[in-house]
Amino acid sequence: MKKLALSITTAVLMLFAAPGVQAATGVPPTTTSSSSAPAPEAARAEALKTRLHEIKNTDKSNMSAAEKKQLRKEKKAVKKELRAVSGGVYISAGALIVILLVLLILT
Repeated sequence: MKKLALSITTAVLMLFAAPGVQAATGVPPTTTSSSSAPAPEAARAEALKTRLHEIKNTDKSNMSAAEKKQLRKEKKAVKKELRAVSGGVYISAGALIVILLVLLILT
């Protein structure tokens, strides 16, 4: 049990020490920029965001059920297209923790 506690403590301390080691080695941190997207895609993404904002601010209280359904379908389609245009890889917090632990174990 003591070895397990020691291992966990060491792993946590290594997590805090890793950024310091990276800074000491002179490796520049990697950053992503939204300006890396080409201009037409960025303009399309902005138009989609504007449309989503318009849909959100629409007064739905005096709409029929069919109109509301149509608006929901449009919202889903716009969100799907926005995800396709923006690209990127999304990693959940749990997956990130597992990846870090595997990296720590292998190094």
